[in-house]
Amino acid sequence: MKKIFITAISFVLLASCMSDEKYESYNEDPKNPTQVEASFLFNSATVSLFDQMTSTSVNVNVFRLLAQNWTETTYIDESNYDLTGRTIPQYHWSELYRDVLLDLKTAKEYTEADTELSAEDMATQVAQIEILEVYTWQQLVDTFGDIPYTQALDATTYPLPVYDDAATIYEDLISRLNSAIADLSGTGFSLDNIYSGDVSAWSKFANSLKLRIGSRIVDAPGMSATAQTAIESAVAAGVFTSNADNATIAYTATSPNTNPLWEDLVESGRSDFVAANTIVDFMNDLDDPRRSVFFDDNLGSGVYEGGPYGDNNTYSLYTHIGDDMYDPEFRGVLLDFSEVSFFLADAAQRGFSVGDTAENFYNTAITANFDDWGVDGVDAYLAQPDVAYDASDWKTSIGTQMWLAMYNRGFESWTAWRTYDAPEFNLPVNTGNPVPTRYTYPVNEQNLNESNWSAASTAIGGDAQTTKLFWDVN
Repeated sequence: MKKIFITAISFVLLASCMSDEKYESYNEDPKNPTQVEASFLFNSATVSLFDQMTSTSVNVNVFRLLAQNWTETTYIDESNYDLTGRTIPQYHWSELYRDVLLDLKTAKEYTEADTELSAEDMATQVAQIEILEVYTWQQLVDTFGDIPYTQALDATTYPLPVYDDAATIYEDLISRLNSAIADLSGTGFSLDNIYSGDVSAWSKFANSLKLRIGSRIVDAPGMSATAQTAIESAVAAGVFTSNADNATIAYTATSPNTNPLWEDLVESGRSDFVAANTIVDFMNDLDDPRRSVFFDDNLGSGVYEGGPYGDNNTYSLYTHIGDDMYDPEFRGVLLDFSEVSFFLADAAQRGFSVGDTAENFYNTAITANFDDWGVDGVDAYLAQPDVAYDASDWKTSIGTQMWLAMYNRGFESWTAWRTYDAPEFNLPVNTGNPVPTRYTYPVNEQNLNESNWSAASTAIGGDAQTTKLFWDVN
């Protein structure tokens, strides 16, 4: 990995030992204006966010294992849900707080201090930063539950920040998105790794993110009205309407800007993963055409056999990962049209005003995923009785197909399963441990922020991997 381990609290203590001016001086170039510094930090945070969500290093990101898309060969701790042996929660927490949120916070400060920007352009660029901040905050909540929020990123005033209630954070994220969307009327960052400065595209991204947030909390106690308002207003303002809108990053063929998957699967020279029997068996039963790109045909054309989940698997005996994931230029994704369409199917099924039927949105979601991967045969696939939308068991239909469509986006695939409890997952062969529904808090939080960690643990029902988040009620 390119980055070093710094725990969240270690980062706080480190930051509190230096003044804001000294921290900012590390990013200053006296020959260029503040706007360049803001753009640099904005894009640095963007890359860090994509890298963290894309990587498959077991030291960094094990979401593909939690989603049972992949399983391991020699070292099987993570597929048996030992997530603390390698301090995985610690890394994820630190990376998002330090290399994403702190850089975005500083980029915002630089932007607001840039006297060469018009008020409209300043508001637009701050809005872009806000949108990525909201994305990252939601990711942290959906991983851990209650987290430091209002007192986070201010180490001088709050060296040991309190944890905020996750549902309250969600409500604030919706408010922040509403403000950001309203401010997207000027010129955005010229250096923009996602949409190349296209402000209208950022508006669709922000509204699609608001749709996701509303969809996540729709069943949470006391939040259905908030969710419906967020969903319907997002759709009215304009969400993704095709794969051209997807929030992606283009990696390159040369280091250090290659897709982290290439680093983990190719550059490392290791053979640590095979496709998991959970997803392979399910796709085999449906004769799913996407197997040809999700997986390799190393066992023979049309033959796919997943490794037993959580077992010691011999690499040569089971289906390998598809070729696309070995391409250093393979795109990274934060949010896509297929995901948005599944959210709309859910909303339509509930009777919300989103413009079409649940079945049509569901079919669109699956079609969008086929198209995104360049796979034919979607009409025949949708015609299968086990695939066709079932309004009488719609959560199983949406949950299962969303889980499949989010393949290689491990966090969202795992989250689809957490949201809908579909399909049925396997228990890991080696231990039989239950599937996690969250990460536990980092060990350093327990050691260095004990009082606030203890209060948060009590508030969420215990700092365990099987504690359900506030929106996980199905």
